[in-house]
Amino acid sequence: MMLRIATLVVGLAGSVAFAQDVPSGQSVTLFDALIDKVEGQTWLRMRYVAPAIARDGGDVDYDTASVDMAHLCASAALPYANEYAIDPHIVVISLSDRETEFGVQDQEATQFFEAYRVQNDACIWEAF
Repeated sequence: MMLRIATLVVGLAGSVAFAQDVPSGQSVTLFDALIDKVEGQTWLRMRYVAPAIARDGGDVDYDTASVDMAHLCASAALPYANEYAIDPHIVVISLSDRETEFGVQDQEATQFFEAYRVQNDACIWEAF
């Protein structure tokens, strides 16, 4: 079961988007936040557009982006969860070079994902 807590879309229609500062300095913008249950656990998924990870023309590799994702978990996802009274077991941070529909393959998109277990108000990296 998935519940869309907030959908924040970048666009020309006057919708809201949230840019985030990350260690690499690349531009990342939150466009979607989802919460769902996976095997009885609450998962918070924070989805960002990060054009600098693109296969064609991008200059941010996975190793660099992984540091950014850890930063986003601690500095954006945990405060977001607190603000909306969400108690996630797992936070998934995803970066994509373009907006994508959740759960739908996009062969043209470059995407990076990391999952973190939330413990003692900290993000602990979880290997998939």
